[in-house]
Amino acid sequence: MRDGWQPAAATTVDGGGEELAVMWGGFPLAGAGAGWALVAAADWVTGLRWAPWQGLFELLARQPPRPAAAVAAAIGLAAGLLLAGVGTRERLIVAVDREQVRLRRDGAERSVPRRPVSAVFCDRKHLVVLGSAGEELARERGDLSRERLRDAFAGHGWPWQDVDPHDAAYRRWVEGLPGLPAGADALLRARQRAVDRDRRRDARELRTELARLGVVVRDQDRRQYWRTVTLPLRREEFSDGQ
Repeated sequence: MRDGWQPAAATTVDGGGEELAVMWGGFPLAGAGAGWALVAAADWVTGLRWAPWQGLFELLARQPPRPAAAVAAAIGLAAGLLLAGVGTRERLIVAVDREQVRLRRDGAERSVPRRPVSAVFCDRKHLVVLGSAGEELARERGDLSRERLRDAFAGHGWPWQDVDPHDAAYRRWVEGLPGLPAGADALLRARQRAVDRDRRRDARELRTELARLGVVVRDQDRRQYWRTVTLPLRREEFSDGQ
């Protein structure tokens, strides 16, 4: 049992020990190395008048080399540790059994029961779970192995799909295009601004608002594509992807 949160019979899919080793070993070492290299290259960079951040490099070049390199490496190490901590909290952990799938990220946990699910698949870096009407019950971003996810879900009898079964139904959003429910065009316009500015929280919230109108949206190269669904009379919101 991992952290005591998954069912006893669940299959757990996460990044594993290798992912943690890269984050907690590689990130701090890379940060320390970058800090040391910054000081070591300061004299050379100050001779390149076209190079940016000349003020910073001139300041570094005036410092005693060894103490400056030690301080810069320590700062880089700390930055690497901070990045590793953030990465660990944001890593996606999936635990699936025959009754439900549990999704854990950043200390928060959500579950989707098996009964209403019609399809499970990977949409690029997102794990997507669809309901009986084709609505999204979950959309979680992560770098988990597609093969491991497929084996976990299919092994517990879930309807795994290699591709989105509704892929052909998506249309690229263009402002004013007919066919959208009332109010959806304004939400898509606001969401496009959030996507362009990389405001992921706003994009997630607006995705949820669109879902309430029966609009499923996905992103590709900062462009929005949409399709509509007829929602059940009662449904729970599980979606958390951008």
